Amino acid sequence: MIVSDAFAGKTYAVLGLARSGLATVATLVASGARVVAWDSREEAREAAVDAVQALATGMDGEVSLQLGDPMEIDLAGFDGIVVSPGVPLNRHPITMRAKLAGVPIIGDIELFALARPTLPPHKVVGITGTNGKSTTTALIHHIIEQAGYPTVMGGNIGLPILSQPPLEPNLKGMGVYVLELSSYQIDLTHSLDCDVAVLLNITPDHLDRYNGFEGYIASKARLFAMQSAQHVAVIATEDDPSLSIAAGLSNVRQVASLDIDPMEQLTWPALQGPHNAQNAAVAIAVAKALDIDAATIASALASYASLPHRMQAVATRNGVLYVNDSKATNAASTAPALGAWPPRDGMPRIHWILGGVAKSDNLDECVPYYGNVAHAYTIGEAGHKFADLLRPHMAVDDSEMLSAAVRRAARIARPGDVVLLSPACASFDQFRDFEARGDAFAAAVAALE
Repeated sequence: MIVSDAFAGKTYAVLGLARSGLATVATLVASGARVVAWDSREEAREAAVDAVQALATGMDGEVSLQLGDPMEIDLAGFDGIVVSPGVPLNRHPITMRAKLAGVPIIGDIELFALARPTLPPHKVVGITGTNGKSTTTALIHHIIEQAGYPTVMGGNIGLPILSQPPLEPNLKGMGVYVLELSSYQIDLTHSLDCDVAVLLNITPDHLDRYNGFEGYIASKARLFAMQSAQHVAVIATEDDPSLSIAAGLSNVRQVASLDIDPMEQLTWPALQGPHNAQNAAVAIAVAKALDIDAATIASALASYASLPHRMQAVATRNGVLYVNDSKATNAASTAPALGAWPPRDGMPRIHWILGGVAKSDNLDECVPYYGNVAHAYTIGEAGHKFADLLRPHMAVDDSEMLSAAVRRAARIARPGDVVLLSPACASFDQFRDFEARGDAFAAAVAALE
């Protein structure tokens, strides 16, 4: 856990007590801050109290945690309101209440940024983009780890960054924090000066939270506005918004998928497909910016293992490969998965399971790869709509439920085919999150006779 004198004697409200909220409370309390915490769920409030009580048994002196709703308490004198990235600042009344009280709304990444001057010498790599963030973050972390530097990853991936121990330099050099950053997290961050800031791509997403696409682009651009001039930006300039952001920066390294030799990419088992060429190109540029040698980079690319729920091979049954790409929650993220398995002997071989809570009324980014799909199986809230959309282009089974889609695909698929869960939708109609959806897919595959 990160503990910092930067918070001693200060007062914070924490709204939302899921994983990052609990980690925030623990860090602030252990650092000597006064904390008022709230969650609408009683069990979450109880968990926060229990966590602080457990923390207090191992500490000298008093710790301060109170329960109170920031929408009801007097916020005068507070140093910040720490909210979950899931709180929609454009609609939630806490935004106006904080403004009237003159209290900044921040997130746990901003607390990490504020704590940095009190931590051992280190570097920070921050990765954002619409698609590919998790894979690229994990790949960069893997390369740094293989190079022998102390490193952890956090932010929008893995454990909350505040819950992880501070990195201590070793004989190789200082530690490197690798942070996956969503636009929501960037919105709540004001002073994170990344040693290397990364932008993968920008396509329309989360537009319900922004003033149109331009507002979403501006959110991504803020990561670079927070950087010192001497620090490095790595940007994949394969879409117009990313290219525009790169054009306004001085210390920028521009990369593209075409930088990767397709024959060399074949030697990286977990990095197949055109989308992973961009991920690899970015990761290589970041590693070079950190002065990691070429041999270590090459070895790490070959040994990298794919993340759960992202182009993850879960089983091969009767010659059919089953792939869990549940993390693909929009069409732009699904499109590369459809492109990863072209037809064989002129026959399409992907059995595509898609659907859930749609983020748009179309699947435009996927259209170029429709020829790779032998059969589609639609599920969830968007299932009927997407079934109608796809029927002119391919065979479609409006399956409604994920388990039914898996069973029906298994009956039709032939050896050499791929049953691909790549939903192009959020999961919240039928599942807690994309992880639960991916786990349900793996369970359904395991249950096949």
